Amino acid sequence: MEGVVHMEFLEQGQTVNSERYISTLRALRLRRVRRDKDSFLQHDNARPHTGRHTQDALRQLELTTLPHPAYSPDLAPSGYYLFPQLKKYLKGHHFDSDEEVIADVGRGCHGQSSEFFADGVCQLVKRWRLCIDHDSDYVEK
Repeated sequence: MEGVVHMEFLEQGQTVNSERYISTLRALRLRRVRRDKDSFLQHDNARPHTGRHTQDALRQLELTTLPHPAYSPDLAPSGYYLFPQLKKYLKGHHFDSDEEVIADVGRGCHGQSSEFFADGVCQLVKRWRLCIDHDSDYVEK
């Protein structure tokens, strides 16, 4: 809730597959500031996140994940909270290189207060409740 723990960017043309995602999980595990039992990983049901190799890696790395109901794309704080704010921050900026974009995205994320991130997590709790109350048939309109 206090901020971005890990950020990485793919080279143009690359996609996230199970192998790449497991590599990211390992980097996340190495960089985690808080290794207590109150830390959770939230990801969606995309194939790289749900495959057998990924699930094995999650157990090996002792990363506890929050379950994610199927067809509930609006439960990812990055999608409903962080990215819209980041888009506002980047609006009107022009970049000459990928490195400039990466640097400005980093400034936009790391410049947010811990209250900003706590608010995003609080909104997640409300969204989860709506999803559960609607038998996982909740999509924000």
